[in-house]
Amino acid sequence: MSSLFAEHILTWMILVPFIGMVALLFVHERKWVLVTTLATTLVNAALALQLWVSFDNVEKGLQFVERVEWMPTFGIQYAVGVDGISVLLVLLTTFLPPLCVLGSWDSITTRLKAFMMLILLVEGAMLVVFTALDAFLFFMMWEVTMIPMYFMIVLWGGPNRVAAGLKYVLYSLTGSLLLLIGILALSLQAGTFDILSLAGYDYTPDSEFWIFLALFLGFAIKLPMLPFHTWLPDAHSEAPTAGSVLLAGVLLKMGGYGFIRFCLPIFPEMSHAFAPAVLWMSVAAVLYGGYMALAQVDLKRLVAYSSVSHMGFVTLGIFSFNNEGVEGAILQMVTHGLTTGAMFLIVGQLYDRTKSRSIADYGGLQQRMPRFVAILSLFAVASFGLPTTSNFIGEFLILVGVSYENFVFVVLAMGGIVLGAAYMLWMLQRVAFGEARTEAAKKMTDLNTREMWTIMPLAIAVVAIGVYPGPLLEAMDASVTFVVERLASIL
Repeated sequence: MSSLFAEHILTWMILVPFIGMVALLFVHERKWVLVTTLATTLVNAALALQLWVSFDNVEKGLQFVERVEWMPTFGIQYAVGVDGISVLLVLLTTFLPPLCVLGSWDSITTRLKAFMMLILLVEGAMLVVFTALDAFLFFMMWEVTMIPMYFMIVLWGGPNRVAAGLKYVLYSLTGSLLLLIGILALSLQAGTFDILSLAGYDYTPDSEFWIFLALFLGFAIKLPMLPFHTWLPDAHSEAPTAGSVLLAGVLLKMGGYGFIRFCLPIFPEMSHAFAPAVLWMSVAAVLYGGYMALAQVDLKRLVAYSSVSHMGFVTLGIFSFNNEGVEGAILQMVTHGLTTGAMFLIVGQLYDRTKSRSIADYGGLQQRMPRFVAILSLFAVASFGLPTTSNFIGEFLILVGVSYENFVFVVLAMGGIVLGAAYMLWMLQRVAFGEARTEAAKKMTDLNTREMWTIMPLAIAVVAIGVYPGPLLEAMDASVTFVVERLASIL
């Protein structure tokens, strides 16, 4: 790998989706629009693998750092870099878009070029969010991610798409305004937008509480935490398949990443003061999300409420302030992106055949779609954390981490796992077994080659991480240890 390429690999990864968008302007045939977008996303996935191979697991600091003066008058830089926390989210961000393109191959029939451009725009903006070392750059790309998701919902969504899109934008704008207030307050006090410098500045006691609260609420809405979750089921149920995959698989992780990158290192005392309330809110989200998923009759809403439950585990781990909990939370973010992204792709494959997401419209699919049922079964059990699947490792580490705080949280959170098994297995029973309930269900055919290529990479990843999570844990260990030790030294 040439020196120029190696030193600027993050910039290349950020540029590739935008180069792909420009290339799409000159492509008009449907086939070549799809091929161009798929090739662009695969190039970025290959670059992410190269980044992963070149990443030094022992180094606790940032790697592949690039800094260029952007607006020197205001102290704003184009500054990017990765550590063991962000490199995993970069991998996830580049892993899902090719599968979204494959999943949309036949289902998006109008304004295809615009839809593919939006997928690339989301990918490029998300890569900046997870690599930004400048708070202004972070916020700018945080805002950009909202635009393509809104248009995906409103232009290609379901019958209630306009209301769902507006609700998503209103919640997102509220969180973004709070985030902007927090970042500007940080900059006014510290005199910089550099995220590393912000973590080393001593803020006045009066301002700490309000700045932390603004940042916390901004990230909590995006995650989303209970009670800021109500936009999520509507957005998921109305979004097209690729939109749901990107929203659940990657965009929700911005909130958890913000907690780890901003709240914990910049305001350790405030994080510790808020921790008891956050832990109780997290347990409530785990149980509430599971209970609501159990009551759903729509497949997409079931998966959406399961995300509320899983994100409760993430905040439970982050605010346990120990290696096990934080590493479990990061791993849970990655594995949730894989399993929930797969579940939305699976629901999309059913919807493409019957134009229905109602659980009651299926049944007996094991007779006509054995490959589909085998894959659905894998992701159903992975979703509630069956051992040897990816979600088990993250949830186990989170429970170990939070047990140091209060064992009551462990007992209550395990109730969420039981609810997860209940709603996933009950859904599987009603969809896959028994007798077909509609004429459309009786005529369904099994997954074709393209659909298998869409879902199999996720199946392989879920099993591989479940059996051997070592590489992911080793990559994040030094960075997480650095964050936890800094918290311990200050508290």
